[in-house]
Amino acid sequence: MQIDWLTVAAQLVNFLVLIWLLRRFLYGPITAAMARREQRIADRLADARHAHDDAEAEARALRERQRALEESREAVLAQARADADALRARLERDLREEAEQKRAAWLDHLRADRAEIVLLMQKRMAGHVREVVRRILADFADTDLAAQIATEFALRIETLEEEDRQRLLAAALKAREPALVESGVALPSAARARITRAIHDHIADRIEVEYRTGADLLLGIRLTLGHQVLEWSAGRYLDRIETLFGESLDSAASEAADAA
Repeated sequence: MQIDWLTVAAQLVNFLVLIWLLRRFLYGPITAAMARREQRIADRLADARHAHDDAEAEARALRERQRALEESREAVLAQARADADALRARLERDLREEAEQKRAAWLDHLRADRAEIVLLMQKRMAGHVREVVRRILADFADTDLAAQIATEFALRIETLEEEDRQRLLAAALKAREPALVESGVALPSAARARITRAIHDHIADRIEVEYRTGADLLLGIRLTLGHQVLEWSAGRYLDRIETLFGESLDSAASEAADAA
């Protein structure tokens, strides 16, 4: 079998031309299109990566802002709580001060009212006692009431404590005036003699004694030696009533203050 080399050469040239044509008009465009497609895909992937990175950055920024807002919120809340506590403390202090001022004013008014009430009660009691004494003196006009009062006062002089006796003796020695004996009613001579003898025997034996009547004495006698006074009278009981009444008011004021 003979080979037609001319035909072979022609077929080879045709094949090479076909390859060139395919590469030039088919493979090349397809490769270029594929390359362009791959590039678009790569660009999209790059864009996606950039978008993802941007999203991550935005998310981090948002988280940072949220954390900053949380910290700021906590700081604002803490400051608000501190301000509220300070305001509450100031209001409580103001209320306590106002309450103390009102309590002090109330106690001042109570003390003023107490003084007025004590004075009023004292005057009323004194009036009642004087009226009672007047009636007693009228009812017992036939009895030696003055002598009985003098006897009681003389007994009190005779039974003085040593400290009281020394105090009266010192006053008698310093006094330049006579001993003054005052009574609510006029004393008979025998009663005066009894009192004078008691003063001489138990206080000062040579002192002069002067007698007077005093309207302020209620069924009693008062001995004055200089600045020292010895008294026994119904007025003492009136003073005791006044003291008890004042203590009752003080107790009521203290209970009211504690309740406030």
